[in-house]
Formats: sequence, structure tokens, C-alpha cells
Amino acid sequence: MPLPFCATRFIARAEWSFGGGERYCAACPPFEGREQSCPDCPTRLNRPVTFEGWQIWDLVGRLGGQIRATPGAVLGWDMGAALALASGLGIDALIAAELLPGIEAVMVRKLNEEMEGEREHAVRS
Repeated sequence: MPLPFCATRFIARAEWSFGGGERYCAACPPFEGREQSCPDCPTRLNRPVTFEGWQIWDLVGRLGGQIRATPGAVLGWDMGAALALASGLGIDALIAAELLPGIEAVMVRKLNEEMEGEREHAVRS
């Protein structure tokens, strides 16, 4: 079943964010009087369009301390803790349960790719 449009927007934003997009943005010139905000920036194009969307993206930013990992690999977020945090912040549990797993999958893939790249670089050095 295809993801709802809002979920694909979050997936695209997560791909950019967890894939190092913010580091890329550091090189962008100011746009419309704002720092580092290019008109075609993926984080700008895929920003949440609803209050609930902004709540979810804020929640994603708060989940850094809820990462489950083993030495050398990220496994995901502690989803029980993520949903409890969502509830504590007043975020609709259904929306969080619908969107977080897809964002989590992107986060896991991108962070593991980054760690693998660092390991390969260390071996070559």
C-alpha cells in the first residue's frame, strides 16, 4: 500500500536530514533574508505543512536519546519511549504510530551508512 502523501514528505525530509543535508546547507547563501535557505532546498520543500506535522518533526528531533544500538550499528528508536514522549507532548498517538516507523527506517539506514563509511575511511588511513 503506498504511503500517504504526508508520510512521503516526512520520508524525503528524513532522507535529507539524516543523510547529512544540514551539513550541505552550511554552504548555501542566504535566501529571502534568511540564513542557509535555498529556494529548492529539500528540507524546505518537504517541511511539514500542518501543526501536527511540525509536532512530529519536533518529536523526531527529541528522540536522539532513545536510540537502540549495538557496537557498530544503530537498530532504531525505543518506540515505546517514543510513543510515551509523543503522548507526554500531546501528540496524537495514531499520527505518531503511523509516521515514526518510516522515519525511523530512514534514520537507521542513513546512520548505519555513515558509520560504515567512517569505518572504511579508518581502514584506508
